[in-house]
Amino acid sequence: MIAATTVEVGGGEPYAIHIGDGLLGDSALLAKTFRGRHALIVSDEHVAPLYAEAVAAASRSACTNVQLHILVLPAGEAAKTFDNFTRVIDALATLGATRDACVFALGGGVIGDMAGFAAACWMRGIDCVQLPTSLLAMVDSSVGGKTAIDIPQGKNLVGAFHPPRAVVIDTTTLRTLPPRELRAGLAEVVKYGAIIDGAFIDWLDAHADALLAMDATALSAAIARSCTHKAAITERDPLEHGERALLNFGHTFAHAIEAEQAALNGGWGAGLNHGEAVAVGMVLAARLSTQLGMATMDDATRLTALLKRFGLPIRIPAGLDADALLARMRLDKKAAADGLRFILWDSIGHARVVAGVDESAVLQVLRAD
Repeated sequence: MIAATTVEVGGGEPYAIHIGDGLLGDSALLAKTFRGRHALIVSDEHVAPLYAEAVAAASRSACTNVQLHILVLPAGEAAKTFDNFTRVIDALATLGATRDACVFALGGGVIGDMAGFAAACWMRGIDCVQLPTSLLAMVDSSVGGKTAIDIPQGKNLVGAFHPPRAVVIDTTTLRTLPPRELRAGLAEVVKYGAIIDGAFIDWLDAHADALLAMDATALSAAIARSCTHKAAITERDPLEHGERALLNFGHTFAHAIEAEQAALNGGWGAGLNHGEAVAVGMVLAARLSTQLGMATMDDATRLTALLKRFGLPIRIPAGLDADALLARMRLDKKAAADGLRFILWDSIGHARVVAGVDESAVLQVLRAD
């Protein structure tokens, strides 16, 4: 049994991130996270059969008069649509959810994004408690309040900032996580070392075998360190006006890859998943940093080797056109009037926002991959 850890997120809308074993069944903890008598658990067809009833039972134990409903949605990125967002809204309406109602987002990043966005919109904002069950959601999407859905033109283009009331990370759920999803989450863990904590890269390299073997101590330490970094950044910059943009390291490339895959394959979710696309995107961002004379190739090589060690892809998938990817980047949320903006680095652990990046340099990196 690993000792529970709490990471506090301050700022204008403070909340706590609880990390530990068996927390989804902790009725005392869940009782602290919701205020009213209406609760909606939103999950997907993979996660709900494993954990939804346990969360419901703990919630009912915590609040005997709660009116609770479980909504099960399709799994995968392809489900992050307006239609399924509407299903969450309809469920809240059927429940008669009042302003003090709570949405429990039980699942990975797709469920967290979609349920969080519905909570942001219902009655102009009700509580959302994030209950992430994937490593990627634990260390990234459940923290910070970004919520969104996808549209054909791009990923996460429709959404809202809506900080959670709490984040409850039950590390035992990782035991049912497929190996591919574990590796995808490790990409986002590596990101924190790349942008702000070079010593974390050393730690990850030293503990790579333990992490891949699902060692509980190593995973808990990696989750806590990642959440601590994200909590500090989002506390200082909740609406991404400055420093928070660093968390998008690799994401401009990644979102373009995901969107182009969706266009070529008839929908979101085909090809690389988000974490895998971020791994490729970080490699490309490191190479672009070298191309622009900001960093040495040694750092890019080291990052690439660590990602390969975690079994992550490091190259753009075959069949994706460089010009088409560049066109996708022009619609990315990080683009601005002065052109493409990228999160690049001067060295491992020292990232910064670079505006007005020359498109010819980007194309050179894309075509060289």
